[in-house]
Amino acid sequence: MNIVTFAGANLPAVASLSTSLLKLKSEAGPSGMVILKMDKTGHWVFGADQTEIEEGSQWAINPFSFIHGYIAWGDGEVLGEKMASVSDLLPELDAAPPGAKKGWETQVGMSLKCISGEDAGMEARFTTTSVGGKRGVQDLAVAIAEQVGKDQTKPVPIVTLGKEHYQHKSYGKIFTPVFAVKEWVSLTAEPAPAAAVPPTVETPAPAPAGRRRRVVA
Repeated sequence: MNIVTFAGANLPAVASLSTSLLKLKSEAGPSGMVILKMDKTGHWVFGADQTEIEEGSQWAINPFSFIHGYIAWGDGEVLGEKMASVSDLLPELDAAPPGAKKGWETQVGMSLKCISGEDAGMEARFTTTSVGGKRGVQDLAVAIAEQVGKDQTKPVPIVTLGKEHYQHKSYGKIFTPVFAVKEWVSLTAEPAPAAAVPPTVETPAPAPAGRRRRVVA
């Protein structure tokens, strides 16, 4: 599978990825992007309307987009956020904003782009403060670092967005994100030529399918 992902973005050398990404293993957005998250029911959703992603959709992870830092939450709103590239030191902290219920919380994240289905071309930002979420991002970062060590020509993972869960004694079933790598591609891959389609007898077009359900968090 060949796709156009992150070509021409003035990215640093692929060889510099490994050291930066491995920092996440020991550490427990940009405009124009939607916010992607996993809700409490284990559904991947995006945007203000909490639209559920298309089942089986594939996403390209920008290997240079991994970030780490801190966020301060109030009553359902972000009161402060300090993030930096994993190639840089963690941001310096001052006192947490007034009203921050948990003070500054450690946060990690990354950017990704949908490459299949009805959301193809959509860019998203995923950040997380949960233990399971950070573990998922860290595992993916380590996988990229290991891939770069083996083949610097294909540092971009194509993933599907899955989930796991465990039973918490106080909060019940807790869902955690899983980024399942399906293949690795280059930063400058060109689209594969479309396969020739044999002529067929014209048939009436089916009625358009409705937009997948919107999930209320």
